[in-house]
Amino acid sequence: MFDLHELYQEIVMDHNRHPRNFRELHGNVSSAEGFNPLCGDEVKIYIRLQDEQISDISFQGSGCAISKASASMLTDTLNGMTIKEAMETFKSFRNMLITPSENRINNELPGDLDVLSGVSQYPARVKCAVLAWHTLDSALHGKKDGVTTE
Repeated sequence: MFDLHELYQEIVMDHNRHPRNFRELHGNVSSAEGFNPLCGDEVKIYIRLQDEQISDISFQGSGCAISKASASMLTDTLNGMTIKEAMETFKSFRNMLITPSENRINNELPGDLDVLSGVSQYPARVKCAVLAWHTLDSALHGKKDGVTTE
C-alpha cells in the first residue's frame, strides 16, 4: 500500500543526501549567511540576478536534514523566478509552516515544498526549515548582518 508520509520522508532525505545547487557561486552575486543556534544549522545563500530575475542560485552549509533539504528545495524551486515571485513563494512557505493546519488556506507551493508541511507540527524544526528562506531574504535585500533564528 502507498504511504504518502513515506514518500514525503523519501523526498526530504533525497534532498538532504543529494542537495541540489550545493556549490559556491562566484562573480557578481549577492549572498547572505544564516545560523540556527538551536541545532547548529549554518547556511550561505548565493544569488545571481539578471533584470530582477534569479538567473542562478546556490547554497553551502551544514545542518540537520530538514535545514539542508529546505535549502536544496529553495534553490531548486526559485531558480528562474523573479524577485517578486521568490518573495511570494517565501511568504507562502513560511505561512504554511507557522499557520495551524485547520486555519491554513490551501496555497499550492511550487516544486517539492509542500512535503515540508509536516514540520509545522514541530515548532523547533520550523526554525530549521525557514533558515535558508530568511537568509534568501537577506541576500535579496542586501542586508549585511547575518541571519539568526533566535
